[in-house]
Amino acid sequence: MPAYVIVNVDVLDEEAGLAYAAVAQKSILDHGGRYLVAGPTPEPVEGTWDSSRLVVLEFPDMDRIREWYDSPEYRRAREIREGKSRVGMLFVEGSPPEGFSLPA
Repeated sequence: MPAYVIVNVDVLDEEAGLAYAAVAQKSILDHGGRYLVAGPTPEPVEGTWDSSRLVVLEFPDMDRIREWYDSPEYRRAREIREGKSRVGMLFVEGSPPEGFSLPA
């Protein structure tokens, strides 16, 4: 089942952000990931969203996400952005096409 990475980003240093993005993008694509959403955070419909950028990635499964996240390529990308971006990241598994089950 597909799995997703949801990322909130605030870039503090644009030059480092661009260097990080180049390395991160290659590592994501090399590990079977694809970008579903990437760009400035739109105005929230409800509540607040406390980051300036939003990224949603899709991978074939959760194992592939963990493989990507732990890879030497992505570790290098994280080193590039360290102290130069604030990042919040969630790993989530997809739902079956019929949706989720409600508790009984």
